Amino acid sequence: MITAKIEESRRQNGLDSYASRSIRWGIVGAGHIAARFAEGLGFVPNVTLAGVWARRDAQAEEFARKHGTRAYPSFDNLLDDIDALYIATLQDSHSHYATRAFSAGRAVLCEKPAAVSARELRHLQDAAKASNVLFMEAMKPPFYPLFQKLTEHLTKDPIGNIAFVRAGCSIADAPADHPSFKLERGGGALLNIGIYEAFLAVRFLGKAIKVQTLGRLGRTGVDSFASLNIQHENGIAQIFCGLDLDGKGDAFLAGTKGSVTIHENWWNPCRATVHYLGGRTVELHEPFEGGGLNYETAHFCDVLRSGGIESPVISHEMSMQMIAIIDAARAEMRLTYPFEAG
Repeated sequence: MITAKIEESRRQNGLDSYASRSIRWGIVGAGHIAARFAEGLGFVPNVTLAGVWARRDAQAEEFARKHGTRAYPSFDNLLDDIDALYIATLQDSHSHYATRAFSAGRAVLCEKPAAVSARELRHLQDAAKASNVLFMEAMKPPFYPLFQKLTEHLTKDPIGNIAFVRAGCSIADAPADHPSFKLERGGGALLNIGIYEAFLAVRFLGKAIKVQTLGRLGRTGVDSFASLNIQHENGIAQIFCGLDLDGKGDAFLAGTKGSVTIHENWWNPCRATVHYLGGRTVELHEPFEGGGLNYETAHFCDVLRSGGIESPVISHEMSMQMIAIIDAARAEMRLTYPFEAG
């Protein structure tokens, strides 16, 4: 299904086959997610890691040594030598780095959430289109082998109309100094965890129409737990996310002729169980390699080589619908960040 969408994108852009050139990647940020991305590049064909830049020189140098690349003295120097940028910083800085990359004509794969609000995301999408460059939110689940296998299975052997989605995750053991607890950096459960569940709800139920939220703020002012009931175009979703409770990370899809459980951790999926009315059960098991980020990266490279400026899977509109859910929940919880003042 993903391959068919990419082929259609190629035809629309007048390209009938893959370009052969290697894609030179740069990374901004040198933390845990940046390391996972760099490791994943080893599982993506025809790419190179050209370099990294981070605000702390020592951290960038250590990252470069570990991953066999170059630490650049400035962000602009990095942009000069790459085709595509992976933004691995905290979400409060995504807009800053993305807009500079667009101005330099560089494609951007931005770690989720791509923006802290729909308003900011629209600004980024408009800027990318104005510069005619590819911009995609790094929402990994749909590119995993299990998710693709499940999608193919439900096409051939459907569970009827899917009209209910339940998904959630709550992490009780994050260290007190974790960025998720920093209000000034756009922390909180909704942006860091809930955006995943928002994706799943939008993917199967369409645009959200109404969002009802119960939640609480923690000692640092970020949302420490939120439970959302969402009315979508095609059904109802119940999602939760938290930073102070231990919550199982599975997902459930209910249809008129059966149901699906995507076993934990559903956002790094490798196993699903499909139940049908009458008692029939189908088990799906598709292991993944490379840490999982490699699949979204390979897709991004395909779209970039095709000449596309928007993913047919994680489209601009899908990203907008996802962040709109988070915006609505934040509004009910009266949660704002210091950098949003005015």
